[in-house]
Amino acid sequence: MSDKKRVLSCIQPTGDMHFGNYFGAVQNWVNLQDKYECVYGVVDYHAMTMPYNPKKLIENTWELIYNLISVGIKEENLFVQSLVPEHTELCWIFNNYASMGRVENMTQFKDKSQQSSEGKSGFISVGLFDYPVLQAADILIYKADYVPVGDDQKQHLELTREIANRFNNQVGKEYFVLPETLFSDTPKIKSTADPAKKMSKSAGEKHNISVFAEDARIMKQIKSAVTDTGDADPEVMSDGVKNLFELLRAAGSTEIHAQLMSDYKSQTLKYSELKQSVGEALVTLSTQFKNKKAEITEDKREVKYRIKQSSEHIRKIAQETLKEVKDLAGLMNVKY
Repeated sequence: MSDKKRVLSCIQPTGDMHFGNYFGAVQNWVNLQDKYECVYGVVDYHAMTMPYNPKKLIENTWELIYNLISVGIKEENLFVQSLVPEHTELCWIFNNYASMGRVENMTQFKDKSQQSSEGKSGFISVGLFDYPVLQAADILIYKADYVPVGDDQKQHLELTREIANRFNNQVGKEYFVLPETLFSDTPKIKSTADPAKKMSKSAGEKHNISVFAEDARIMKQIKSAVTDTGDADPEVMSDGVKNLFELLRAAGSTEIHAQLMSDYKSQTLKYSELKQSVGEALVTLSTQFKNKKAEITEDKREVKYRIKQSSEHIRKIAQETLKEVKDLAGLMNVKY
């Protein structure tokens, strides 16, 4: 590992990747690799906190890994959480430094437990309650300097810093450096079917556009995108049109974006031209990624071997941290 500042970010294995995921997070991950030492995790333990299918979980984990590599994440920066068991051991230690009331008040726990209670079984797992503490372990076990987070994750980073502070105070040593938020200009992509909602796989097929979809499918979804609803202020850009411009800008089509924005301001913009340009920009990106994916998945066994190797290499950082934490906490260590 290098002397660069370390960035840590993780993603749950949902299998497919839509343009909301890519533009909202993963594209930034790719760019950060040039400036920082990056550690990126596919966190399959977190995917267990809600009802799931075990066979689908392992399939989704590998599919997401293929997708991440295809869009530019370096293999050596990737690890799979369940291949680094030190995460869960550190989580248990951190459970004793996390306030019950603080964890109870986590917004995402409230939202997801509400979803679970309204479901068929009404079952809410302890894992769902405790996953912010595991998330703190994910971050602190690598002594990350920065964590790229969106607005919905800032609360989790605050809890991480609180746990680190409490541990430092308890052991009488500034062991953990408090990780900082890494803000970036990442676009917030909305559903083209309902621009009031974010692009999301859980909302249904029409509310997300897969990065690896067939060209015709991408074009069809963009051409059917909602623009003006008819009751909006004509002087204010509608959410649907704003979202199409955001997609165009995020895809790197800056010249066309500027030209069409000028047309919009002069009230000469044709939505059909905007949609065509957005569709073509997304298809161009998608084609590049699909070609890379076809190349790397010619030998999936080799990819799996390399990811297990990178996970083992990254695990060494986790092992060293856990050893030091256990020493400071008055616990026994096995010999690594």
